[in-house]
Amino acid sequence: KQGMEENNVLPKITASTTNIDAMDYRSVYSVPSEQDKMLMQVAEGASIPATQVKTKDNLVKLNKRGRMLVASYEAIRFQKLDLFSVTLRQIGAYIQTMHLKDAVDVLVNGDGNNNPAEEMNGGSPAALSYDSLVKMWAGLAPFELNTMLAGTETVKSVLNLTEMKDAQAGLNFQGTGQMVTPIGAALIHVPTMADKVIVAMDKTCALEMVQAGELMTDYDKLIDRQLERASISAVTGFAKIFSDASKKLTIS
Repeated sequence: KQGMEENNVLPKITASTTNIDAMDYRSVYSVPSEQDKMLMQVAEGASIPATQVKTKDNLVKLNKRGRMLVASYEAIRFQKLDLFSVTLRQIGAYIQTMHLKDAVDVLVNGDGNNNPAEEMNGGSPAALSYDSLVKMWAGLAPFELNTMLAGTETVKSVLNLTEMKDAQAGLNFQGTGQMVTPIGAALIHVPTMADKVIVAMDKTCALEMVQAGELMTDYDKLIDRQLERASISAVTGFAKIFSDASKKLTIS
């Protein structure tokens, strides 16, 4: 193995992450009160009540993530599989994982506009139970709880709830691999999340993804060294749309 590495036969992958703070993009938001959310009766000829949409104070922070794949001609020639295609798919999956990590960070800590996720149960840790999930569902109203994000151990605890061991729920999980919660929301496994935390959200209006162009893939060759290189990169950031469309539950 050491001799192969010295002769550049094994592929090499390098990674990099850069913060881009000067991107001139300012997302918008609306902060309606409970009164503003209601459709009021309007007399004939009277003005219709307005809900204001404003720009946020801080710009959206974008992150550039990328990886470079370097392989010798020999490494490519002697491989039975298409080395570049397989590895680039793996790099793309890695970038998507990091995007999910960035999205969760914005949901929990906010996007720099003083809008971290509101703590359910007054911030006090709650025991994980069917009752706490129902309270979480009710606490997100008037938004719909259709997505739950949790780390590995927390997902395992949710799947081990008595209600999750119902025959019909178990049959769906074992037959399709789709995780179902007792309240019907999609349960998304986020390995990078801290344990004992569940983020509840309405995916339709909780988060905005800002992307500077599409996923970039470039290729070139170093003929004098007989190396082939490929890079894949993406510049993205996340901003909250409605702050109260996502909330956090801490589990004891």
